[in-house]
Amino acid sequence: MTESAPLIEHTGSCHCVRVRFSVRAPAQLEVSECNCSVCGIKSFYVPRSHPDGYSVNVRCLEPGTIASLRVRPFNGREWEAQYPKGRGELPT
Repeated sequence: MTESAPLIEHTGSCHCVRVRFSVRAPAQLEVSECNCSVCGIKSFYVPRSHPDGYSVNVRCLEPGTIASLRVRPFNGREWEAQYPKGRGELPT
């Protein structure tokens, strides 16, 4: 996500719609798609890579507020190798 992009409110829910949430983020999103099999399906959660923030499952967002979506593959099966210096940005 671009830090200077204006934030808008996106709304979403789990599949049964019992849990609803909103998140402020740019309309143009860049997301990670993880190949991990242990995380399960979560609408949102506190990731161990960034425990001071939240990760939101973009598939749980309602259509209409996302202008564009860029998907970046993430190798969650080898999580520690993705963050060799610990919590923070992915290596380039």
